[in-house]
Parts: sequence; structure tokens; C-alpha cells
Amino acid sequence: MPTPTSRTEHLEIAGVPMRAELTPGGPVGVLALHASNEGGTGQLARALAESTGATCLVFTQPGSSPVHVPSPAMAVAHCRALREFLARAEITVSLHGHLRPAAPRSLFLGGANRAAAHWIAAGLSALRPEFDPVTDLGAIPRALRGLHPRNPVNLARRGGVQVELPLAARTMTPDDRDTPDTPPPAVADALVAGVRLLADRALSPPGR
Repeated sequence: MPTPTSRTEHLEIAGVPMRAELTPGGPVGVLALHASNEGGTGQLARALAESTGATCLVFTQPGSSPVHVPSPAMAVAHCRALREFLARAEITVSLHGHLRPAAPRSLFLGGANRAAAHWIAAGLSALRPEFDPVTDLGAIPRALRGLHPRNPVNLARRGGVQVELPLAARTMTPDDRDTPDTPPPAVADALVAGVRLLADRALSPPGR
């Protein structure tokens, strides 16, 4: 459910009806571009924003058969919510879900800001050995690296980190279509720790 301070915009992107929910906050931006396709990412984004004061933008689609619009195609000029998100966010953490059978416990950390990826990984390291944060781009599947210049994760002033989460890190109810996705609390806590570290290291005044 939207928070009292959130704003909702209805629009089409690549011919697909979308709902963009923006919650204004601080200079870290938390993004879920595919919340209807990648269960748990929207819930995690909202939880992160609530815990850290981040600016949050979540895209969902109506209906029961969501379409996967590639991330670079989501960077449309006519989306007011995205424009405001990028005006507020200095650095972005974009949450995605992957279903790679060979990597069911891998947390892939892509995006153009590689320092940001390592700071988020430091927070996620608390999840070992259950989950393994991966920052080496060579070990991340090409389609999950989040390096396209038009990918919204890279459009903030300091770029950002794309966090690709396996199913077990996104929801505790993967087979129940009638129950909203509930992310594991330990994953939410680890992401909060990573975002706080990112804010402290990337956005604090020099010499602090």
C-alpha cells in the first residue's frame, strides 16, 4: 500500500500500462522497475525507504500477466515520477530478481558505480553462507550486469548499483500466488545495512 507521502502516476511505457509509486526522501534512491514481474522487489524497496529515509520508486503493472520491459526502455522522459526520482537521488540502488538455476544463492551486484556495489556487498555479507554477494563483473551473467547507459540505475548523478536477488532472497512464499510476497527479514536487514553504509561512504562530506 502507498505511504501517506507517496504519489502515484499512471502511464504507458513501451505500450504497457504502468503504475509508478514515488515516495520522496533522501539522496539515496531505491528503485524497483519490475515489481510485478520480480516478486518481493517492490516490498523490499519500500522497506528500505522506510528504514533509511531513501527516495523510493516502484513500478507495477495491472493484471495478472505482467510484461517484462527491459530496464533501458523504462528510462522514458514522459514519466514525471522518474524525473523527480532522478532529481532527488544522487545514487541509486535498483532491486531486481533473477531465476538463474546455476546460481540460486547468488546476489549479483552490477551497475556502473563499482564502489557502490562493494559497499552494498559489505552489508549483504551478513547473509553468508546462505547467500553469496558477487561483485566481480566477470562472474555476473552479462544480462544481469546493469551497465547499459540508459538503465535507470546509471542515470543518477553518481550512478548506482543493480542488485539481482534470487527467488529465495526475495520471498518466503514463492509458490503461493494468493499471498503477497514477503521478503526474508534477514535480507531486508542486510540491505538496510548496505544502504546505510553506502550513504555514509558515498554521500558524507569529505574529511568526515
